[in-house]
Amino acid sequence: MSKSKSRSKKQRSEGSVDPAPLSEARSLWPPRRLIVSLCSLAAAAAMVRAGLLESVVGGIVDGAVRNIITLILAFSALMSAVLWFVRESGHPSTWKRGLAFGLLGLVALGLATLRIERVSGDLVPEFRWAWQKSRDTLLARPAATPPQVSATAPWQPAAHDFFRFLGPAGDASLPPSAPALDPAWKKNPPRELWRRPIGAGWSGFATYGDHAVTLEQRGDEEIVTCLALATGEPEWQVAVTARHQTVLGGTGPRSTPTIHDGVVYAAGATGWLFCIDGATGKVLWKKDVVADLGIDAAGHAAAVAWGRSGSPLILGDVVVVQGGGPRADGPVALVAYDRSTGERRWTAGDDQISFVSPSLLMLGGREFLVAVTESQVIGFDPVTREEAWRFPWPGHSNSDASCTQALVIGPNRLFISKGYGIGAAAFDITPGADGAWTVKEAWRNKAGLKTKFTNVAVHNGHLYGLSDGILECLRASDGKRMWKGGRYDQGQLLRVGDLLVVQSEPGDVVLVEATPEAHREVARLSALSEQTWNSPAIAGDRLLVRNAVEAVCYQLPLRSGEVIDQAAPTDGGTNVGATPAAETPPEADPAPAASGAEKPAA
Repeated sequence: MSKSKSRSKKQRSEGSVDPAPLSEARSLWPPRRLIVSLCSLAAAAAMVRAGLLESVVGGIVDGAVRNIITLILAFSALMSAVLWFVRESGHPSTWKRGLAFGLLGLVALGLATLRIERVSGDLVPEFRWAWQKSRDTLLARPAATPPQVSATAPWQPAAHDFFRFLGPAGDASLPPSAPALDPAWKKNPPRELWRRPIGAGWSGFATYGDHAVTLEQRGDEEIVTCLALATGEPEWQVAVTARHQTVLGGTGPRSTPTIHDGVVYAAGATGWLFCIDGATGKVLWKKDVVADLGIDAAGHAAAVAWGRSGSPLILGDVVVVQGGGPRADGPVALVAYDRSTGERRWTAGDDQISFVSPSLLMLGGREFLVAVTESQVIGFDPVTREEAWRFPWPGHSNSDASCTQALVIGPNRLFISKGYGIGAAAFDITPGADGAWTVKEAWRNKAGLKTKFTNVAVHNGHLYGLSDGILECLRASDGKRMWKGGRYDQGQLLRVGDLLVVQSEPGDVVLVEATPEAHREVARLSALSEQTWNSPAIAGDRLLVRNAVEAVCYQLPLRSGEVIDQAAPTDGGTNVGATPAAETPPEADPAPAASGAEKPAA
């Protein structure tokens, strides 16, 4: 018995192996599977950044989606490496605890000390310290300088006024009578006339005579501001207590005023509509459109997530603006107010609004009041307000929103475009034998002119616009791409003759030839240095650009033989070429740079 037990113990002893210490069994170096995983994630990120994912899933992959996917892939790689280090590596436990608690501490510190002020058009965040106030709240209301005219003298127009959003015709093109620009900016550069701080917002300038009007946000006030075109000095301001602010959309008003017969019509981001006498700054009437239509304000803010953006349209004796919803009787697309009294005259349409301004367009020899709504494009008879035609244009005003104006590109042809994987399309709108209008798709290019929140100009049968931040030219007859080149991010553009004036998102103003042959950049001006979504304005030889921080006016060189009869003086004046003494930029602590991605250069 004792021999049997002894033999059994010996066998167990010979058949067993002493376990090695845990630290010796685990490697200090990542295993092959982790290296393969990290390399795969890196390769996927490189493919996404190179734009190769679009050929697989389609045009829905824009710059913002690429950044989101890249962030997800980078986070996955980081977490894979951290989890291996903490759970599987053979490194000392003190190192593991140090890494885990260190990462958690960094996250907690970031959440406690940083906030996202805003994001770029491609969702690259701009961080600021949590204790820093928004820059617009640091700006005091500047003292207005009384206009150098009699208080009863009405504004006088000038030959080349830029009196509405996207120019006199509202089509991002100046008329043929506009002065021809000299593109030789290296030899004859634009001359800065004035520069001044301005409140937040994405509004552009409208000009009338020697006056320039825009909207801005300063603290809790949404303000209609009139500046002297020659000097940039404030002439008057009209304010209302209202503030629109979102991380994705930024802060402040985003529409551009309309000036008609010396009267300013301005629509704010929260629903206020003002009618102001330009000569005196006196409010003739004002209307809270949201309240007037019985719209649920909270529901409206959620449905139209980035603020009301439509600029007013003058139609005879009424001013037409966007309606909205939700409301008890359903949403309305458009609402018109009497220009003299502010009384509501009529409403039209039954769809939620988008971020596109109402427009008056000529198709088939007839004028139509056109509304690009949340999910439709609708044409109304401007006299009877009866719906004449419509076609679907999918979208939601709190996600894949429509922001681009419809554009006439032929006697019966209407062009429309947007981002979010929809692209560009053209529709033929023709009258039938029974008098009813029919809509037929002429062509569609899902990969072309993906205009996220910019507009398109047409010239000599070709379309020009920023497609996911890159300038692109399409042939208007069939939508064929002629070229694509030049990254200007989510900026804006205007056409002046055979030149495109591109306002890049980083702030540069760029001249590009409007030709289908190739992308040819001919001049560049470092006008602004901050994120710029505002549309530029050109009145004669004056270029007005702004963003949410500052505004600047340049005198542009013209081709030989061009003469400008401008109401405002071309030189001289108070504080020309300098920041006005009445207002200086606010001092603020420097903000940390955005981590994880650099803002693309133009």
